[in-house]
Amino acid sequence: MNRRAVIQGMAGVAATAMLTASSPAAAAVSAWRRIPSTNVQIPAVGIGSWITFNVGSDPVLLDRSTRVIAAFLEEGGGMIDSSPMYGSSQATIGHALEQLGDAGRVFSADKVWTSAADARGQLEQTGQRWGIGRFDLLQVHNLVDWQANLELLFALKETEQLGHVGITTSHGRRHGDLERIMATQPVDFVQLTYNLADREAEARLLPLAQEKGIAVIVNRPFRRGALIRHLSGKPLPAMAPELKAESWAQISLKFILGHPAVTCVIPATTRVDHVRENKRVVLAPMPDAAMRRDLAAHFADL
Repeated sequence: MNRRAVIQGMAGVAATAMLTASSPAAAAVSAWRRIPSTNVQIPAVGIGSWITFNVGSDPVLLDRSTRVIAAFLEEGGGMIDSSPMYGSSQATIGHALEQLGDAGRVFSADKVWTSAADARGQLEQTGQRWGIGRFDLLQVHNLVDWQANLELLFALKETEQLGHVGITTSHGRRHGDLERIMATQPVDFVQLTYNLADREAEARLLPLAQEKGIAVIVNRPFRRGALIRHLSGKPLPAMAPELKAESWAQISLKFILGHPAVTCVIPATTRVDHVRENKRVVLAPMPDAAMRRDLAAHFADL
């Protein structure tokens, strides 16, 4: 565990203590989550970069992305997740961090998305784009050449060139392969799709993550906005006031974060107000198991 990880963990404890002292609903609040394999704590709400940060060299869009990341850091920071697959997103993140000078509040997460023969070169380029030398988390993206690439990432972790190792999938693909990897490989993280509409992970993957002590990152919480558009104008569930949720976006994030296996959710956005709304969802009660079942039933009825 490096110095920054220790500081992040201490900050998480301090944040939780502050909430406990000030909020009558604090017992249900979980703004920070523990990574089982290292005990490092990270904020439960991170930010993704697929499409939203793929802005090329457009100065207006780069400035917009920098404002989004600035708001994210102001609201506590945490995981920023990217990939070589995401066009210019890595460079956009690097640009923002250089402008803001606040990389210490970021839990840096990226991916390997190539054959093992080219992986080291891709990782070097990824580090250059971010402007950092050591990542908190590197993941094998969508199981590409996963055996050899995991071997490389484990070696980097063993020599303390990397904080954590993970593997990812999305859109509900290859869950059988992912389950076998989780059962047999000592990964620290798994990243998968989970939301009110996509609940396949509940059957085996989320329970297995709890059993094996694997942290879970949830991608596509809003199905790239399609889920929120589908729910637009529909009544919020009756429990919304109890959860202090004022929108379907907040309800959706609370449904995900209410699952005890979930460590972090990474909604992507181009809007500062959405960043703040997403980050603050953890400052109010989370649904328990019974409430989550009711939310799923309410969503199904819609």
